[in-house]
Amino acid sequence: MDNFVCSFFGHRDVEITDELTEKATKEIERVIVEGCRTFYFGGYSDFDSLCYRIVTQIKEEKPELDLKRIYCVSQERYLRKKVRYFNRDDYDDVVYLMPSFEGWYKSIYYRNCAMIDSSDFVIFYCEEKPESGAYKAYKYALKAKKKIVNLF
Repeated sequence: MDNFVCSFFGHRDVEITDELTEKATKEIERVIVEGCRTFYFGGYSDFDSLCYRIVTQIKEEKPELDLKRIYCVSQERYLRKKVRYFNRDDYDDVVYLMPSFEGWYKSIYYRNCAMIDSSDFVIFYCEEKPESGAYKAYKYALKAKKKIVNLF
């Protein structure tokens, strides 16, 4: 079986409805059927948290799938120190995908690009907001010709 990678991006504040939960669950189940076993998370949005919960539930219900939840830090130093915005124990691994860049927002942007570059599937929840990090990631994924779906 292939071990494809899927990553998630969405706006920081999202109303988590039953409809959105159902749509996200269906997409996650679809990529699993297509061979995805590794899921990348950045941890900054309500949508990311929703997808994390869905993947975790499937992982618990079907341990034979051997799903991996990977947290992608934005700066290498976060591999060596405790970071307040995520709990390492909640993930199967923590990785750093890009060289360090100065500045918080810039490092997040490049981390997002690295996640997309390393992913076979990318699931979004974003609207067209040019200043939004999720929308910038969406535009990057389009340009990179990734298999994407936007649940917005």
